Amino acid sequence: MAGAGDKYDLKREHAELYAPSARDFSFVDVPPLRFLAVDGHGDPNSAAAYREAVEALFGVAYATKFASKRRLARDFVVAPLEGLWWAEDPTAFTARDKAAWSWTMLIAQPDWIDDDAVAAAIEVARAKTPNPALDRLRLERRHEGRSVQILHVGSYDEEAPTLARLHDEWMPQHGLTFNGAHHEIYLSDARRTAPDKLRTVLRQPVKPA
Repeated sequence: MAGAGDKYDLKREHAELYAPSARDFSFVDVPPLRFLAVDGHGDPNSAAAYREAVEALFGVAYATKFASKRRLARDFVVAPLEGLWWAEDPTAFTARDKAAWSWTMLIAQPDWIDDDAVAAAIEVARAKTPNPALDRLRLERRHEGRSVQILHVGSYDEEAPTLARLHDEWMPQHGLTFNGAHHEIYLSDARRTAPDKLRTVLRQPVKPA
């Protein structure tokens, strides 16, 4: 079995993706990565679909981890929760109109986790806790490429000024426009962290305007 020091840790292998500066925006080239993914719509604070999606993702992520360690002797650290967010009207984000938000919640997986491993993990999770989100959970490959990101420290509801500065000032000044959904990476456990201490990577894939 792999020892604790041998665990694959995505945050260590791709430190540039998970440890941006909190002082200013910076560019990053995001390579192709595999993710467990569940789509949904609505306010993450109140929509049952959001809670079910997050529970399903972590249930399957830990099932793939334990199966990989047991069958392949390859252990890994479960990656942080991530989310892609969009709305028909982009101002829904700066206005915090959460009922209008659509989302895809994600947890990154090592390259050796394949569709068969995920299908088996879904059945393990389903046997423990039936959850309708398991029917929508999939393994997908995403390649965001050139992106701009910053570390936000504080409440999720305090992200709006940073996003407004990115969208309305920084991107136009650098001749850039959107090339995909707004991406957030949750480095803190919101259940155990004070709102003003939350650490969230805010990322936006971009292309020349």
